[in-house]
Amino acid sequence: MTAIPIPGIWQKSSYSGPDDGNDCVELRSVADALNLRESDDPAVILAVDPAAMAHLLDAVRSGGLGEQP
Repeated sequence: MTAIPIPGIWQKSSYSGPDDGNDCVELRSVADALNLRESDDPAVILAVDPAAMAHLLDAVRSGGLGEQP
């Protein structure tokens, strides 16, 4: 997982488009956690462990979250 360059600053994916629309997930780093929020509801913030997020992203990238038999 790539490090967030500026702690405490909300960042959105480059896939979200160039404008400031409310259709993206934003991420920021804080002490010992990553925060996630949906841009159309910024008051709701999820805190996740960076290692757990890295495992989730690895599973997504490898296709490991497909349907279970």
